[in-house]
Amino acid sequence: MRHPIPTVLVTGPSAALREAAIADALHDLATPRSDTVAVILEGLSDGSPTLEISEKILISRIAPGCLCCAGNLVMRVTLNRLLRQRPARLFIGVADTAHLDQLRSWLSSAPYDQLLALTPDLHS
Repeated sequence: MRHPIPTVLVTGPSAALREAAIADALHDLATPRSDTVAVILEGLSDGSPTLEISEKILISRIAPGCLCCAGNLVMRVTLNRLLRQRPARLFIGVADTAHLDQLRSWLSSAPYDQLLALTPDLHS
């Protein structure tokens, strides 16, 4: 059985700040070089992204909108695609914190409860 993937919800006032917070967290992590990290970013880049897609960083961007309401289907499809890659860690950058508890609850429900281990949020 696979171990649940440590998953961090990242909040902040802008997509650029959330992305920078994730980049800083990745720099500080003691993650083996062989491990892949997946990142879901809600919101479009400002044109100068901090994170670059690579062999070890899988990045998916989702247009802004509530990930647990209007963006639920897009979020599910994106998350499922990334989980097939079996990342060692997952970061989800969230634009709007109004439904953060609902998103956390959704990610803690089946089938994601067996696949993800939510860790403390990261605030940018």
